[in-house]
Amino acid sequence: MRKVTQKQTNPTSAPSRKPASKSLAQKAAATLSALLLSASLLAACSTSASTATTSSTAATSTISTSAVTTPVKLTSADLVTYKDADRNTDWSADSSTQIKLSSTRAVVTGSGAQASGSTVTISAAGTYVISGKLTDGQIVVNSASEGDVHIILNGVDITNKDSAPIYIQEADNVIMTLQKGTENMITDGSSYVFADSTTDEPSAALFSKADLTINGTGRLNVKANYKDGITSKDDLKIVSGTFNIQAEDDGIVGKDMVAIAQGTFTVIAGGDGIKATNDEDTEKGFVAITDGTFTIKSENDGIQAETKLVTDGGSYNITTGGGSANADAHTESMPPGGFGGGGGIPPQMDSEQGTAPAGTNTTTPASTTSETTVSTASVSSSAAVSSTTTVPAKAAAAASSAATNAADTTAAAEETSESAKALKAGGDLVINGGTFNINAKDDSVHSGASVTITGGTLNLATGDDGIHGETNLNITGGKVNITKSYEGLEAAVINVAGGATHVIASDDGVNASEGETTTTADASSSSESANANSTASTTAAQAADTTTTTETAPPADKPTGFGGGGPESAGNALLNISGGTLYVEAGGDGLDANGSITMSGGTVIVNGPTDNGNGTLDYDGTFEMTGGYLVAAGSSGMAQAPSDASTQYSVAMSYSTVQKAGTLVHLQDSEGNNILTFAPDKDYQYVVISSPDLAKGSSYTLYTGGTSTGTAADGLYSDGTYSGGTKGVDFDISSSITWLSESGVSASNPNGGGFGGGGGRPQRNAAQGTAAQNTETTTATN
Repeated sequence: MRKVTQKQTNPTSAPSRKPASKSLAQKAAATLSALLLSASLLAACSTSASTATTSSTAATSTISTSAVTTPVKLTSADLVTYKDADRNTDWSADSSTQIKLSSTRAVVTGSGAQASGSTVTISAAGTYVISGKLTDGQIVVNSASEGDVHIILNGVDITNKDSAPIYIQEADNVIMTLQKGTENMITDGSSYVFADSTTDEPSAALFSKADLTINGTGRLNVKANYKDGITSKDDLKIVSGTFNIQAEDDGIVGKDMVAIAQGTFTVIAGGDGIKATNDEDTEKGFVAITDGTFTIKSENDGIQAETKLVTDGGSYNITTGGGSANADAHTESMPPGGFGGGGGIPPQMDSEQGTAPAGTNTTTPASTTSETTVSTASVSSSAAVSSTTTVPAKAAAAASSAATNAADTTAAAEETSESAKALKAGGDLVINGGTFNINAKDDSVHSGASVTITGGTLNLATGDDGIHGETNLNITGGKVNITKSYEGLEAAVINVAGGATHVIASDDGVNASEGETTTTADASSSSESANANSTASTTAAQAADTTTTTETAPPADKPTGFGGGGPESAGNALLNISGGTLYVEAGGDGLDANGSITMSGGTVIVNGPTDNGNGTLDYDGTFEMTGGYLVAAGSSGMAQAPSDASTQYSVAMSYSTVQKAGTLVHLQDSEGNNILTFAPDKDYQYVVISSPDLAKGSSYTLYTGGTSTGTAADGLYSDGTYSGGTKGVDFDISSSITWLSESGVSASNPNGGGFGGGGGRPQRNAAQGTAAQNTETTTATN
């Protein structure tokens, strides 16, 4: 006999396997593509500085209409069907077998079951009513006959010290009814005894190798001291009942599915709360919840599906990993140096005014070298080691090697990383309804594919992303309130078409990105130092989850201009806003797209950032504004506005000094009609306003300060009367974007060049926890 004892370690320290947020093939391809693009751009730079500047200025992103995808339409009814037998709770004493438990023995009255000491074996289809207490025994189902095995738990207390109290070895289908008005308890020991070293089942207090359905209105208490609480190696359906589960590892597990129609669940788990585990069949491994009340406290994921996760309703209180307060520290990334205006890394920005610090040379030299080099380094635990490679001679070779190494490094990192997300799906994740109160160490809502929210109320506090979709994030309805996050909304393509979304983020509020750009501070340094001496290995490490690289900035006499468009090449990521309301309060970028932004409807309010290394709007391609209301207030160092190609008019105002939070911005037309009255929640030095009420050829006046008697919602006033402000500037609208300062109308963005006045991403002030002067830090995670 083999005895297996559950490890008595802190569950938080035990690694938990999590699905890759991006496939290894995707990561390798992305790495290869990025390196080849870098080689091409650097080769162009070596030809001439003017050519590089022209190319950079012309670089724009083409918005693909296919990127604005139709939200996933999926309900629990599309995934699971509840048969009449699943809901059957009926039984009678005359037509059932009675099993009465008594301490160390059992008495069976009827056919289909036998008792041997404290073990009862059910060997045929039929109805079995179990009551009483076993101090160290087991109920075994081993039926080769066709038909349902219907078990009625009619007030039981079953303990097994070295195996599962209820072990379903074989059956066509098992239906377990929690009899109305009864309390049922099952408890296992901290170690199991198995027949031999090749056996590792059962692994739960209630363990089934057959399809299992649980119904009824009684209560089931499970104390799982070994591993899992309830596990089915096939389908697990829960139609109703009250469940109180304490599990050393996972609370509720179904291999092919976990389907819940309704019920009340309290789950405390050292691993995952509820999970479906089939990762081999895309039609299985899903979690589908129609309704129910859930209180889940798990060290790892709250509710996790290998494929799809759908909720149609219910009430959820989920805490993972001890909550957002236990989140790992983040290390913010910085993009590579720009090409516009001569390329290179922009100067470090002053924390208040966005100017280069004293002594920084920002002039473009009269000549440039004919050969361009790239400095790469990998950070070890003690120091950064640099290696220099000529470009483009070795870029192609490095790309090929990095694509291969990235996959291996990423796989190793993901295998040992710990996941503490609240709702997580390897495939599509759809929320059609329900009320969610989530406090998660990791992402609150996470999908390896797309997230679609059509309804419900989500109150989310997270140590990482509020809502993350690897491909798409679609919000068409519901209320989303992200009270705490590192990044609020993140996906390659983000579509906001309805609902009310409120985001507070310490970094980017909304981030449309094809790849994540942050890592945690506790990243392993062993893989980093191992890759320190080759460009290929360094680039491979950049694609891994837990790797940081350091790139040395060019000397002060090299070009550092922002030029047209900035350091980041436009990608395919897209933020599309067509309806609903979106409020963002960000410590980093407000709306960030590593690609383009389109807005055709809805209302968007952005507060922040306050430092000049981020911007209220940050896009690499274009921002086409065709409808809706936009107001964004924040710092001026990274000032951008909608693109010139926009058909709706916008106004961008820059101030010479920082305006305090709460200081009103008021825009009115020549007749005194209110266009906008807004009180930013953060200090600001730059404001962008776009409204369908703005018209070409019309005259307007912008005021600052004063008061309003109207009603404010998220700082935006409606109705009432404005008075007492200081007139800033009178102006006429003659083009899609009107640039303003306290001196009047400007011909272009007074804060710098770039698309829509965008400019590049300047190096951030070291005092704000970012890169120090003349050193750029880039972190890649996936």
